[in-house]
Amino acid sequence: MTVTLPAWLAEIPAEQAAPPAFVTVSGAHLYGFPSADSDVDLRGVHVLPLEQVVGLRTGEETVTRSWTRHGVEVDLVTHDLAKFCHLLLRRNGYVLEQLLSPLVVATSPVHREMVAAAPGCLTRHHAHHYLGFARTQWRLFERSGELKPLLYTFRVLLTGIHLMRTGLLVADLTLLTGLVAGAPPYLADLMAAKRSAEHGPTPPGAPGAVRLAHDVARLTAELEEARDASHLPDAATSAGVLNDLVVRTRLSARASRA
Repeated sequence: MTVTLPAWLAEIPAEQAAPPAFVTVSGAHLYGFPSADSDVDLRGVHVLPLEQVVGLRTGEETVTRSWTRHGVEVDLVTHDLAKFCHLLLRRNGYVLEQLLSPLVVATSPVHREMVAAAPGCLTRHHAHHYLGFARTQWRLFERSGELKPLLYTFRVLLTGIHLMRTGLLVADLTLLTGLVAGAPPYLADLMAAKRSAEHGPTPPGAPGAVRLAHDVARLTAELEEARDASHLPDAATSAGVLNDLVVRTRLSARASRA
């Protein structure tokens, strides 16, 4: 699916107190099924000045902003470079998807170095992230009956399976349905229904609870099997590379202000 994003998103990074090292789009737009009323989730990295890291008065490691522009709700979250790199090394699928999102609003040499280091952050233990996320979203669907958590359940299971089998991170469900054998054929219809309303119920004609539960259980088992058979390492290998990047970036920023 080709995602159309507002042109004014490109203005947002420069409006921040410190221009971010990168900003990408996450959420439903990244996952391939944004609704007409979906908000835009922006995620990225900012770089704290050296003085706000080594002193007693430290800067904000995480900056969060939410506002509405031209009728669209925008949610922006950025982490300091060091915090983001720590998260990358802790089998955190969220930050990996943000870093590797193809929907790039702002980039930089730091961003490109992080992307190059990303393969060394991947481990078989990222499966735990996707298994846990799927359980949470499935329980939410069982309580609410909303289509959104149901699609999130299938998206994370298929992302995890594909990652364990290939070492490649794909978050777009429209792509995953063609990449992962055994993806339920009804997902295309569910995504089409989701695009009309962010918080709507499952559409008429959707599979019943028994079919859905069976497919979720089947894909969960496939993810567990893929994890156990994966050739991905048990531990990240890029800690040294990321540490060097953080140090160089801090010192370079300090030198440029001197």
